[in-house]
Amino acid sequence: MSMLRSIGDLILPRRASTQTWMVLTFALFVGTAVVGVGLYAMLVLRGEMRTAMNQTLRNQAERIAVQVEEADPARRHGIVKNLTELTDLHVALVTPDTSYYESASSSFFTPDSLARPETLQTVSNGAARYARRTNEAGETVFVASLYRPDADFIVRVAQLAPPLYHLVQRSQLVLVLGMVLALILALIGSFTAAYRVTTPLHRIQKTARRVAEGQFAGKIRIDSRAAEFQDLADSLNRAGEATREKIEELERLTRLQSEFIGNVSHEVRNPIFAISGYLEALGTPGLDDDQRKSYAEKALTNLNRLQNLFNDLIDIARLEYREDLINRSVFNLKDLVDEVTEMLRPKAEEKDLDLQIDVSRFFVHADRSRIRQVLVNLVENAIAYTDSGSVRCRVQRRADKVRVQVADTGQGIDEDHLERIFDRFYRVDEDRARDSGGTGLGLSIVQQIIHAHGEEIQVESTKGRGTRFWFELPFAPEPETAEA
Repeated sequence: MSMLRSIGDLILPRRASTQTWMVLTFALFVGTAVVGVGLYAMLVLRGEMRTAMNQTLRNQAERIAVQVEEADPARRHGIVKNLTELTDLHVALVTPDTSYYESASSSFFTPDSLARPETLQTVSNGAARYARRTNEAGETVFVASLYRPDADFIVRVAQLAPPLYHLVQRSQLVLVLGMVLALILALIGSFTAAYRVTTPLHRIQKTARRVAEGQFAGKIRIDSRAAEFQDLADSLNRAGEATREKIEELERLTRLQSEFIGNVSHEVRNPIFAISGYLEALGTPGLDDDQRKSYAEKALTNLNRLQNLFNDLIDIARLEYREDLINRSVFNLKDLVDEVTEMLRPKAEEKDLDLQIDVSRFFVHADRSRIRQVLVNLVENAIAYTDSGSVRCRVQRRADKVRVQVADTGQGIDEDHLERIFDRFYRVDEDRARDSGGTGLGLSIVQQIIHAHGEEIQVESTKGRGTRFWFELPFAPEPETAEA
């Protein structure tokens, strides 16, 4: 059993290349067909041809035997002679007394040939006997011997192999050679086909190995007209590109997370140290009431700053992971803008800034409290970073949207900073931002709120000339007033 298994593993290995398997498969199936057809041509077809030839000679021998039996014994030699002359058969008649055969048949029959075993066996058992001989000229001769017990003689008929017999022999040879050629061509074709199949697979395999090693650069390029390989290469290229983009995004998020953790630690540590220092100072003996009040107010300011920081962080986390925190409703945007500007007007007046509003009566479908938070952040930032001039809030209708923009004539933002102003804890002017008490999360919260509404916030700025922020909200028709 183990030997058979070893032979099977040798013929069909447990692990081999696709090219090897394709060639072996073609060789197995085509080779089986070649062997089967060859055996049929060499054995079955040739045997059937011989059987047909023997049966033909037997029929001829029986007809001759009937003629000889019916004829007078003196005329039997003449009958044999006539049959030999008129047909392509060579006939001999063997009686207990003598043997008759035409001289033209001497190359077929001799006294020795008439005493051959098949002739004698015909007499012993009464059945027809057949033989295939080669004459002196090297030609194939078919012989049939038939014994007639009633007349006590043997009819022996010989015939050269007919052209059909030689044609069948040549056909057998051509058939076998053709099948061998077909096997060779099948092996060559299988090798070529396997090469065309395995070459793209090898390239795909190399790319997969490279991806497994973390190398996502480059694409699979195959030289194949097979649609399946083209589609597979395109799919793998798209999958690789998507994976590369996701990994890059994860790496970017990891960097941002590290920066965020570092920034949070830094932002939290400063007010905690300040509060700790002021509290320790309050315990110092000999302080007057003004000093104690000053230390207490500064500690309270840092505590409020710390509280605002945590509130902003909680807001960002909730907006990122909870879309249901946006409670949309239809409200009048003009009323909201008026409310925000009136609340922040004192801050603008402290810096002698002109706070302008250009708002018509528009209704929008959004979260009023969150949009209020956005406007407060944008207007406060505009006031904080504008030393002279004005801050303007403008609302316009644009098709099915309402655009809200806040513009100032402040110091502006360098182009290098514009791409990062919405990052958490990112400050264009570190010293000024800390003096204003900001947490560095205002614009990040603004972006999260606008994104939660399915919109984008845009910014443009020119250094020394001011900055403009704008976003859009879905327009809503004015609700009907319920009748009393």
